[in-house]
Parts: sequence; C-alpha cells; structure tokens
Amino acid sequence: MADKIKVLYVDDEENNLISFKANFRMEYKIFTAISGEEALQILDKQKIDIIITDQRMPNMTGVEFLEMVIEKDPEPMRILLTGYADMSAVIDAVNRGKIYHYLAKPWDEEEMHTTIKNAYEALKKKRELDELNKKLETSNDQLEFMLRQKLLS
Repeated sequence: MADKIKVLYVDDEENNLISFKANFRMEYKIFTAISGEEALQILDKQKIDIIITDQRMPNMTGVEFLEMVIEKDPEPMRILLTGYADMSAVIDAVNRGKIYHYLAKPWDEEEMHTTIKNAYEALKKKRELDELNKKLETSNDQLEFMLRQKLLS
C-alpha cells in the first residue's frame, strides 16, 4: 500500500494510545489524541480516513466529539469504543455521531484490524461513488449546454 490509511485514535488513557500505536503503526499512519479537543486540532491540519474514539472521556464524550467531526468533515469513517455496556451511548453514536462501527473495550487486535480495513473499503467505495457522481454531473451539464445550443440554432 503506497499511501497508508490515516487513522486517528482518541482516548483519554495514555496507555491505550501507546498500545494502539504500538500495535498498528507498521500497517497504518497513526495519529493519537488524549482528548476530543486535541483530536479536533489534528483534524484541522491533517486529512484523516478513519477516526476511532473512546466514548467515556472527560470534557467531551466520544459521541459529542464525533458530532463536531461531522460538522468539520463528514467523510472520515467513525468507530466508537466503549468499555461499558452502555446501549444508550451506542444508540447516540449511531444516531448523532453517525458511526460506521462500534467496538467494545478492551479491543481485540484482530477485530480492530478487520474493522479498520472494512471501514477503509467502505470509504474508498464512497469516494469512488462521489467521483462518479461528479463526472455524471459534468456530463449532464455538457449535454444540457449542447441541447440549448441546438435549440437556439
């Protein structure tokens, strides 16, 4: 893979950030943030493909963070982690944070890897579809122009 998938991992527990980076740095370009605020600053400077965030963090929940992400850039695929059997948080994440996937903490390395790969494949398909729609829009505009020219002559 020429360009590594860019993954932003957000967690208020530094050990989790270190562990995530250690496990996945060879495969992906990893960015880590210890808070939603820090993650938003990273997103201002860096185009990210996949965002993985813990739900339970001080100052801002994972869902609140993901809502802010959607306002900035709705494109990155969003994955929510939580160590609690908190169904209301998961429902919030789906409805408000528009997550792609939910994983329980502590996460399993293989499951995380599979989830990132699947999320990136979904993102690539979305990007391809967006590109095809742009081309179709351009073609429609050109056809409309040609039709107007024919009607005027």
